[in-house]
Amino acid sequence: MENLFSPWRSLYIKSFKEEVPEGEKVCPFCAALDGSDDRDTGLVYRGKTAFVIMNKFPYNAGHLMVIPNRHTSDLQSLGAEENAELMSLLQAAQHALAKLVHPHGYNLGMNLGRSGGAGIDDHLHWHIVPRWNGDTNFLPVLADVKLVSVEMSEQWVALHEMFPSIV
Repeated sequence: MENLFSPWRSLYIKSFKEEVPEGEKVCPFCAALDGSDDRDTGLVYRGKTAFVIMNKFPYNAGHLMVIPNRHTSDLQSLGAEENAELMSLLQAAQHALAKLVHPHGYNLGMNLGRSGGAGIDDHLHWHIVPRWNGDTNFLPVLADVKLVSVEMSEQWVALHEMFPSIV
């Protein structure tokens, strides 16, 4: 049997083991938006009411998230301006991914609430995941491992440079 090393995966697994008291929780999306090093956080584009960020624990190469700047878990609370920019950024993300990684299709959606599958349930976020014919293999089924074979920092540079001309 061959060993497959994916050290970043341990950070993801550990993130579920540590219980943080309610008053001490820090929203990773708000922290990224408030931060000054977009490359370090994977933040690709800052809009007026929303932003685009790379998923730190991607399902596939190019996995992006589109997120309102305002910290909310209430989909109904989004205003017209936020909704318009969120949709515009989802379209821009698809366009950028088409140019960068040439997928055959996409998974696009959001999970509302912990019971709905949201890993971060207190800040709305949409996922856009590029997909390719045959991108599912034995690893997720047998080993609960997903292999992402693209250097994320290289993708960040390309996406960061591309977004202003698309939006």
